[in-house]
Amino acid sequence: MDILFASSEAHPLIKTGGLADVSGSLPRAIRNSKQEIRLILPAYPAAVKAAGTLKTIATLKVTGANNPVRLLQGRLPHTRVRLYLVDCPQYFDREGGPYSKPDGTDWPDNADRFALFSRVICAVAMNRAGLDWQPQLVHCNDWQTGLVPALLSLEAERPATLFTIHNLAYQGLFDRPAFERLGLPQTWWAMNYLEFYGHLSFIKGGLVFADWINTVSPRYAEEICTPQFGCGLEGLLTRRKSHLSGILNGVDYRIWSPSRDPLIARRYTARTLRLKLENKRVLQAAFGLPDDPFVPVFAHVGRLVDQKGIDLILDLLPQLLQRHLQLIILGTGQSALEAALRDAGKQYPERVGVRIEYDEALSHQLEAGADAFLMPSRFEPCGLNQLYSLRYGTPPIVNNTGGLADSVTDASSENLAAATATGFVFNKPEPKPLLGAIDRALDLYAEPDRWKQLMQTGMQQDFSWTRSAAAYLDLYTRLAPASP
Repeated sequence: MDILFASSEAHPLIKTGGLADVSGSLPRAIRNSKQEIRLILPAYPAAVKAAGTLKTIATLKVTGANNPVRLLQGRLPHTRVRLYLVDCPQYFDREGGPYSKPDGTDWPDNADRFALFSRVICAVAMNRAGLDWQPQLVHCNDWQTGLVPALLSLEAERPATLFTIHNLAYQGLFDRPAFERLGLPQTWWAMNYLEFYGHLSFIKGGLVFADWINTVSPRYAEEICTPQFGCGLEGLLTRRKSHLSGILNGVDYRIWSPSRDPLIARRYTARTLRLKLENKRVLQAAFGLPDDPFVPVFAHVGRLVDQKGIDLILDLLPQLLQRHLQLIILGTGQSALEAALRDAGKQYPERVGVRIEYDEALSHQLEAGADAFLMPSRFEPCGLNQLYSLRYGTPPIVNNTGGLADSVTDASSENLAAATATGFVFNKPEPKPLLGAIDRALDLYAEPDRWKQLMQTGMQQDFSWTRSAAAYLDLYTRLAPASP
């Protein structure tokens, strides 16, 4: 098959979250299945630098651009996947993140930026970019590519379209003037199309017009059809439920595996778990905590936002400090949560370690050195850190939602007896249930043999992209059967 994979970020070129991990790993896995898949994303300065050798293969006149747009070609690093970067300096050659200024506020022209990106994707998809290549399917990801299925719906002979929701909470909402400025069909300013409570909704372009919608876990595909998780779009998603499914994300075990990870202090396997202690000592030192091999370390890394339940951990701090444990938090996010965590670290320097930063190497060391991983998300489309934690023998403590529910088996007495338990699951994102799960973890940690079994069972789980890619390839084939 010929597939165009469209994303606004991809590791190792540019990353703000899990979308980048998926976009950097799934195309490679599909390519290894002997399919011709090509990745397209904006030519941010960081992406251009990380991509290595690039050449200009096309110059396009695109609505919304003051000057011709160049299409750069290279390879996704360490893969055989062909890479296209959309080079429009007016929109993408700027300091800051893919979606926000250096101060963290959104770029005011994001609607224009990603509308242009979508138009270039459509040009490639319709073989109008001078590449002499047309995909049978375009795989779009999140709101930044939401206009692609909508724009392609205007074409008589077009590729099939798949739209993947990585997080429904991020919808790409813009005001009415943005809609008028982009020159979209006036009929799309309607509830059944792209209008959403007086705003232009990029994500609705994918939800309304794509041939198929999928999410990054089966449970999340069910949850977004409910008022609790649907973010106001549950009615539309329920109407499209016959064209909606979920596939759990995979893990790139070339990068996330303690037996080969170059970013951790000491490599180890399920048979050499004693070596994990060396990583624990390094982790404690990195966060200024006492070197104590016997105290259980509970850790979290990720975006410090309400979705992730960081406030639940903060609410429990008085009770946690009454228990024999150390707490480690790494990440950046909402200023109020950052400030509260900094204060906790200063107030309890021997019990609470906090680093307000993004550090890829340190996040690997955290997975390797912690005893348990805290992930009390209020909702979690898939989640990747619980998958990493399983492979690193760091049992996750998770809320019973989304991909967390699909990937972690609770350490109930029955599951422990059957040797199927991999972590601790609680059923409501509130402090009391979370504390109950932490206490269960502490009780089991006090039984070394049973805790070791829990670690080893988690490490044996297979969440590789090979399995997930096979499910995507099956979906691709059903949407756009390969030509004979």
